[in-house]
Amino acid sequence: MSKAAVPLRILCIHGYRQNGSSFREKTGALRKLLKKQVELVYISAPHQVPAVQNETNQMASGGDEDQRGWWFSDVQARSFNAQQECESSLGLEESIETVKTAVKELGPFDGILGFSQGAALVAMLCALQEQKLEADFNFRFAILVAGFRSVCSQHQRFYEGTVITIPSLHVFGQDDRVIPEEMSRDLLPAFDGAQILIHPGGHFVPAASLHRQTYKDFLKKFE
Repeated sequence: MSKAAVPLRILCIHGYRQNGSSFREKTGALRKLLKKQVELVYISAPHQVPAVQNETNQMASGGDEDQRGWWFSDVQARSFNAQQECESSLGLEESIETVKTAVKELGPFDGILGFSQGAALVAMLCALQEQKLEADFNFRFAILVAGFRSVCSQHQRFYEGTVITIPSLHVFGQDDRVIPEEMSRDLLPAFDGAQILIHPGGHFVPAASLHRQTYKDFLKKFE
């Protein structure tokens, strides 16, 4: 009788205005889809995002109570917009330290998965690993869902010079209104041999049965 395969451990990086707990809930279908193949570990960003309130001064519905972000594109307002061009950002270095701590305390990890702002951060972490600037990062693969290339001037160092050779799967929705498909496509040249999974939906992590084979085939290479 063959020994059961050890699941691949994947560090999960949530999107803006989410946290580790809410991202775990939102990726329940993915965990179910890949439950024998992976163990997903979730962490929260270090920065609390100011809550959005509506006209009646109630918390806007649809958001998580403990909203977190990996960096702010508007330093004054402590807000973030993926399409906002800025010279400098606030909070990225602390977020990189948060991931380093997670790797040391919760690792080792085989791979890393990010969603939206979290996927943009994953691309930066992969660049640091490629450039051998962070000895703690040793991810064998990356999955970027609704990822994008940051338009902040301070972040361009992550995309210049070295092409990222870490195997990557880039997932994006054709109907994504938050991170349009072309923004995710703009990130692809930063990665050598990037694999793509396109789905017809919007801004979420797709986990329908028809996506299972693409995920499984990608992950199988690292088992």
